[in-house]
Amino acid sequence: MELRVRDGRAVLAGEDESGEREVDPHSLPLGADLAEALHEWAQVADAVVRTETPADGVASALVARRGKQLAGRIAAVMNAPVQYTDPVSGELISVDAPEVAVKVQVEDLAQEEAELEPTPWGTGLTVSFITAAIVAVTVVSLSLGLGETSPWLALVANVLVVGGLAPSVWLGRNVPVWRWVAYGVVTGVVVAWLSLILTLL
Repeated sequence: MELRVRDGRAVLAGEDESGEREVDPHSLPLGADLAEALHEWAQVADAVVRTETPADGVASALVARRGKQLAGRIAAVMNAPVQYTDPVSGELISVDAPEVAVKVQVEDLAQEEAELEPTPWGTGLTVSFITAAIVAVTVVSLSLGLGETSPWLALVANVLVVGGLAPSVWLGRNVPVWRWVAYGVVTGVVVAWLSLILTLL
């Protein structure tokens, strides 16, 4: 793909079955902002060329630098090298896709691999069981201790404990390690309440 200026408009040239074609940047998935920036740059470049500004002048250098920046943005979006024809000097420059795009792809692959790792059922269920036991014993002990003073006090304490744990459990339900703790908390509370109901019968 090659970035060029044609009659004050930016075009991207490429090869296909029918030969070389030039297309408007708006027809490619570059984003409206980048396409507009390309056309603005092309208008300035065309004006610089028409005024016959020296190729080694400040305006020419700015046009060349801006064109190279835009070519780099295209290369990043398309994830492919882009050739850039300097409209003032006519020099053809090749701009590679930035390494950031490659790093992002590597990170995405690493994340996909992490997602494909097997679920640690043995370790996870052990953590859930231990958490459930601790929560169940704590809630039953608290409820029975407060129940001797007042059944309403025990009920309020249970509501406060569960209400305090609920947000953390809800947030932790999808986190790879903490989800096992969240499962254990929910199980522990349910077991504790069932035990308390059975003691009342």
